[in-house]
Amino acid sequence: MDQVLIVYPDKMGRDFIPKPFLPKGKDEYYLRNLQTVKPKKGWRHLRSDEVEQLVKNDNTSDGWDNILVTDEFDPNQIKNSRFFGLVRIGRLRNIFIQHHDLIVPTGITNSLIISSDIGDDVAIHEVHYLSHFIIGDRNILFNVQEMNTTNHAKFGNGIIKDGEPENVRTWIDLMNETGARKVMPFDGMITADAYLWAKYRDDLALQKQLEKITQQAFDHRRGYYGTTGDQCVIKNSLILKDVKIGAKCYIKGANKLKNLTINSSVEEPTQIGEGVELVNGIIGYGCHIFYGCKAVRFILGNNSNLKYGARLVNSFLGDNSTISCCEVLNNLIFPAHEQHHNNSFLIASVVMGQSNMAAGATIGSNHNSRANDNEIQAGRGFWPGLCTSVKHSCRFASFILLSKADYPAELNIPLPFSLLNNNTSKDQLEVLPAYWWRYNMYALARNTWKFHNRDKRVTKIQHIEFDAFAPDTMEEVFTAIRLLEIWTAKAMLKMQRKPIPGDQELARLGRELLDKGGEPVTGLEVLGENMENKKRKTVIVKALESYHAYKDMLFHYAMTNLLNYLRANPSATLSTLLNDMKGRRKTEWANLGGQIMLQADLDKLRSDIGSGKTNNWEDIHKRYDKLWKKYTTDKVEHALATLHDLLEVDEITESLWKKALKKAIGIQEYVCDQVYQSRRKDYDNPFRIATFRNNEEMKAAIGTVEDNSFIIQVRKETDEYKAFIAKAMKRV
Repeated sequence: MDQVLIVYPDKMGRDFIPKPFLPKGKDEYYLRNLQTVKPKKGWRHLRSDEVEQLVKNDNTSDGWDNILVTDEFDPNQIKNSRFFGLVRIGRLRNIFIQHHDLIVPTGITNSLIISSDIGDDVAIHEVHYLSHFIIGDRNILFNVQEMNTTNHAKFGNGIIKDGEPENVRTWIDLMNETGARKVMPFDGMITADAYLWAKYRDDLALQKQLEKITQQAFDHRRGYYGTTGDQCVIKNSLILKDVKIGAKCYIKGANKLKNLTINSSVEEPTQIGEGVELVNGIIGYGCHIFYGCKAVRFILGNNSNLKYGARLVNSFLGDNSTISCCEVLNNLIFPAHEQHHNNSFLIASVVMGQSNMAAGATIGSNHNSRANDNEIQAGRGFWPGLCTSVKHSCRFASFILLSKADYPAELNIPLPFSLLNNNTSKDQLEVLPAYWWRYNMYALARNTWKFHNRDKRVTKIQHIEFDAFAPDTMEEVFTAIRLLEIWTAKAMLKMQRKPIPGDQELARLGRELLDKGGEPVTGLEVLGENMENKKRKTVIVKALESYHAYKDMLFHYAMTNLLNYLRANPSATLSTLLNDMKGRRKTEWANLGGQIMLQADLDKLRSDIGSGKTNNWEDIHKRYDKLWKKYTTDKVEHALATLHDLLEVDEITESLWKKALKKAIGIQEYVCDQVYQSRRKDYDNPFRIATFRNNEEMKAAIGTVEDNSFIIQVRKETDEYKAFIAKAMKRV
């Protein structure tokens, strides 16, 4: 019951661990002693003159024998403070410590300290309640209302302690609102772990084992203290309860931090700012959380940010991501996600990284049944435009751009790198495949560079594929090519009023039509199928051009990776490449939290976990590491098999290889030119120019396209690409 009870002074700071949970022969400090770092020369009791000085300084204790200090102890640094229980204080000298513009003397003033260990050269001032904490060296705790730890503290981990009922366990309801995909959060969890757990719910053996190994990964005993690492600064904050804080963490003006692990280090400090309220969460290294953010039941990956009133609930935000000003509920978001606008909304989704939510985007906000929101699955590079509204349930291939619209029905878009448009005047859905390749090469080419450049993580547990052209996206392109062949053939046969054969024959006929091209194909109205839950038409825009663009994308991907292999292996030749990288094209790939791997490898991992062969998170993460190393070879093998399929040959001869190298030069020159042309549009647009008095002002304000650093970089890379191909010509 919620009552206000009377506690007598002799009980303050004592019996932290209830007797039923205290092992035989152990005292209530046995776990605390494992956590704290004992001074080299140990602690000692206070001398009588030190007690006298402490009393003169208006300090009180329920027993001076319960205060232990080191040989370097200046009692004059402690004033007007109260102590209860066992308090151990490290080195205390008459010095000042500084953080930014805040300079304070070391010592303890105007504070209440209950059963805590305090490190060397610590400043604790106006801390109104500090209970059961271990404070690291050179900390500043300044004007804090409450820092308290309970005997059953779990620090954000989804475990239960001795004697606790199952219903107190913290779960995170990812991907939908039903709780059917819930996971137990834990310190060290990455998006790969969360997706493995949340996605494969039908794998009952896997589910059972993941729950078991997570519970076993952490100590179930009661009695652990809250901690702060060395050089932490906590100032002007209200409540910190059951928190574990890493080194060099900076917390200022926080309202409430409860049941958290806050990872922080000298190399990757984490900062938490004004008005923040965080409950039941794990915060990664190098994170920044500022200005009124609220997060409940959440995980924040390394080098990620919450800003300006963002609300994050029942969600996992992957590494290298930023969310500002908006509402994000029940989501699993892979690394490199950007969402900056006050009126955007994301709910019940798995977003597979390298994504961006524009202002006004409401993804999943429109209920279309009386049930909970279902799910949205968006591949890498998902980008809904301004004021876009999308209903559940939807699935989007990789690098889908949605134009500003209220999309009226569920969508299933299997064509990657496409632009979607809801044409209300014609009442039809329009899909322009390969849009990025044909019309916005600058953004597409810049993506890989941008995500690499923004990856400031020192702690890189989650492996991430940043390249837009990778086996997962290229297999989507293969699927899209086949669909375009089938749909084009159907359009031709319907126009000719001929019977419609099976898909295999349609694909063959469509391939002939699209390869031949010309007016008969360009004049067709090609309709997509099963892409929208509505009876209106789905029109494929420029099917012929998109078809050939897709093939160029595949060719560029294949040759770039094969050339990268030759560059990384100076002794390799065409012959050794063909010898080492054999086999048919593997078509099933998985995006596991940003790491790409063969679906067969993932299925084997699932089986090994379910059977108990792999039985802890450390071994699971080691398996990810092995698969990441294997992926280097898998990717080259896939690239070579892709080239075989594009050339429609079983063997690549020297002649074919040289032709492929020449074609690769042409495509790279196209990429370079399109990077320039797609960026130049911003400088040639007369409406953009209209705001400037003259060309000189425009140049001073936004520079010139010729000075664009990325365009310069791509031109340099193109020259290097062509130069290496000249060398590769001789390595046959």
